[in-house]
Amino acid sequence: MTNLNIGDEAVPFELPGVDGKSHSLADYRDKKAVAVIFTCNHCPYARAWEDRIIAIQNDYANSGLQVLAINANDAEKYPDDGFPQMRRRAEEKGFSFPYLHDETQEIAAAYGAERTPEVFLFDSDGKLAYHGAVDDEYDDPEAVREHYLRDAVEAVLAGREPSVKETRPVGCTIKWK
Repeated sequence: MTNLNIGDEAVPFELPGVDGKSHSLADYRDKKAVAVIFTCNHCPYARAWEDRIIAIQNDYANSGLQVLAINANDAEKYPDDGFPQMRRRAEEKGFSFPYLHDETQEIAAAYGAERTPEVFLFDSDGKLAYHGAVDDEYDDPEAVREHYLRDAVEAVLAGREPSVKETRPVGCTIKWK
């Protein structure tokens, strides 16, 4: 169960990115919306949603959205989720957002994240506006009926509350140490 409820403030963090830079949540305080998405390399659900997450970042970047992807999986148990593999995955997929490594798993625990992918969308005040899944159909992008994240981003960018504030995250469990 998430530690954050709708309306709660984002938990600050600073994590290393595959771009060789350190990224903190505070770096993006000028954005109208920040989507913190816990994800990983190996989970089929996370992989299935990657292209849609990239598209959402690309579609709304000029309107003030910033996606921050965080991998908190235990790389000892799941070597595919190690930092070098994260760098390779981001390059292969052309991630248009920072891909960050939560090696200690402190940030995932602080957020109460349980799945990959799991979305936490914050408004311009840093308050949680939406939590849950990217959309209602991980496997077939053509079959999506409910665009939860996209709709929530549009609402937040327009200064409104999303009509759907919470959905059940669907995906692999975070691999804890």
